Amino acid sequence: MPHLPDLEAWAIFAKVVEKGSFSLAAEDLGLAKTTVSKAITRLERRLGSPLLHRTTRKLSLTEAGRSSLERALRILADGSAIEADIIEEAATPRGIVRLACTSGFGVHSLAAALPDFMRAYPDVLVDLTLSEDPVDVVADGFDVAIRIGQGVDSSLRTSRLFSLRRPLVAAPALVEAMGVPMRPEDLAQFPAVIPTHVPWGDDWEFAKAGEALVVVRMKGAFRVNNAAAMVPVAVAGIGVTLIPEYFVWQELQDGSLVELLPDWTAPSAPIYLVTPPGRARPARVRVLLDFLRERFATGPWAQGIEH
Repeated sequence: MPHLPDLEAWAIFAKVVEKGSFSLAAEDLGLAKTTVSKAITRLERRLGSPLLHRTTRKLSLTEAGRSSLERALRILADGSAIEADIIEEAATPRGIVRLACTSGFGVHSLAAALPDFMRAYPDVLVDLTLSEDPVDVVADGFDVAIRIGQGVDSSLRTSRLFSLRRPLVAAPALVEAMGVPMRPEDLAQFPAVIPTHVPWGDDWEFAKAGEALVVVRMKGAFRVNNAAAMVPVAVAGIGVTLIPEYFVWQELQDGSLVELLPDWTAPSAPIYLVTPPGRARPARVRVLLDFLRERFATGPWAQGIEH
């Protein structure tokens, strides 16, 4: 099997010729003189031919050195250009940022926020993927994923964006027809709009200070795997539902939905920003993370922001 070319040695060779001495090349590269000398010797041994004539006063190129110098200089220049481009990209918000999110949050809230980000950073291109199935951040090549709930891979970098309160809501007409529930157990008589994309599904859990935890098995009048689709069905009076507050905040304000059992709380749903492991992040990713934290920290439904 052929060996990989010794690109480091070729770049060092080009620098030695450029500077005219091993010492000056070593100084410019930040290497020990012995490291530079060993790299040239290693390269010559591999080629079976000397590249440089060495005397106490100066260096000169052999025929093999002259014929290979142009390409060695190109290796050095290309390597320097690659590093310069990456360093500049890391410092300047530019390029594509791949973002994954659940469909409900993505359509309802994230898509509405991203135009402001893109206006602020016109050189950043956003590639957004919406899916109810968790993506593999590393294998699928995503820069950022927004995940709801527990179960975030500990090998990834995570920070909590906010936690969602999940109020119990219903249309006023349904409450008028069915009556106001006084305790969670009363909900067993109500039709429900049930999310099928969450682990708790039919089993609605409620807590209250000084009371035992109550779990109610609900019957689904309507079942759906997208929270945004639950809202118009609930507004139409088809059933009560437990839903993250950001989906129904406006409906609670305008009265098309009312909150029931406000003294009882369902478990909140944490939302996480998830990024691949490693400390270095290009600027396009850093500014998106900062934007998302700032934007969603101000939501009226956001609780417990952690940066």
